[in-house]
Amino acid sequence: MTGSTAKLPRLDDAFWLHEPRLQQVMAAILNAGDDVRVAGGAVRNALLGVAINDVDLATTMLPQDVMRVAKAAGFGVHPTGLEHGTITVVNGARTFEVTTLRRDVETDGRRAVVSFTRDFAEDAQRRDFTMNALYCSATGEIYDFTKGYADILKGRVRFVGKPETRIKEDYLRILRLFRFHAAYGVGAFDRVGLAAATKLRAGLKKISAERIAQEMKKLVVAKRAIPALQVMAKAQILKLVFPHTDEFRVVGRLPLDPLLRLFVLAKRPQELKQRLRLSNAEGDRIAALLAAPAITPALSDPQARALIYKIGPATFADVTWVSQARSKARMDDPRWQKLRDLAKTWPVPVLPVSGQDLVAAGVRPGPRLGQQLRVIEDYWIGQDFRPGRSELLQMIEGD
Repeated sequence: MTGSTAKLPRLDDAFWLHEPRLQQVMAAILNAGDDVRVAGGAVRNALLGVAINDVDLATTMLPQDVMRVAKAAGFGVHPTGLEHGTITVVNGARTFEVTTLRRDVETDGRRAVVSFTRDFAEDAQRRDFTMNALYCSATGEIYDFTKGYADILKGRVRFVGKPETRIKEDYLRILRLFRFHAAYGVGAFDRVGLAAATKLRAGLKKISAERIAQEMKKLVVAKRAIPALQVMAKAQILKLVFPHTDEFRVVGRLPLDPLLRLFVLAKRPQELKQRLRLSNAEGDRIAALLAAPAITPALSDPQARALIYKIGPATFADVTWVSQARSKARMDDPRWQKLRDLAKTWPVPVLPVSGQDLVAAGVRPGPRLGQQLRVIEDYWIGQDFRPGRSELLQMIEGD
């Protein structure tokens, strides 16, 4: 299909397209004599009827001119990807990535050297999937140079041009194939695309852990994540990301929480932080999960409160999800939800006495002080946190 819109729908009435701050940015470029269109994901999602998060723009205007025109219009400007033609334009509370139309001159499977073009059709040929190669004018006219709209209607995730060529330009596209199929695909994978991804899977070793993590976090929470992950495992691709379990049923029963799903999917979750370069907070969450005991709905309220106190409400909730998913219980079992509700609503108390109280009572600092404090705390927990400060102070044994 060419740029003709004869058989294509229009987005004339799309509320997001006519949002004033977007229209102002587009108008600044159009009034300067260049063309600009919404590109990629926003157009795809609009045609699919799903939420639109970011709106990216493609333009015939050169990057330096985008900066000049945007500044003259009073917008904020950040050259976030200048070598690839991308300028971030800020209009009020809205941020737009504006990228000059381009062609790849040289690629190594991780990054590309580009040159600029004024041809939208040429720009479309360097994009990954046909459903991501759609453009929309400021007035709602759609341009489709790769039959992407037909693929959207069929739920078919298909590479633009030859799959091997697209993958060799950026090996991360192997993971993107699975992620996009999990999110938007219907039925079987595109046979040619899957074969190319399987053949070239070793190229994933060239991709940074951070980029792989970004794709995997999106993949595991996509609508059809489990069948996509199973195909990925069968193709010997998933094991290149990390050694994995076959607990696909368990993963699919978990809430849409990327870290919980990756935790169960990984054969050695203690290695996830290093393998995927996760944040310290994510690493701490994994470590807490590994250290925590399994939980069952047979816990009494006092037992549950004691565990919440020891491991914290967030970890307690995480463990209930994993334990429930691994059990035979239904995921809407009210007994499990009662435990999570308790973790959410119970105000975790603070031990009414401290080491300073023991010192004031004549206990010398040292191992014995710590031991006494633990005995007092254990008693307090065992009594379901009921004893008050005066009762606990009476337990102190001075030196």
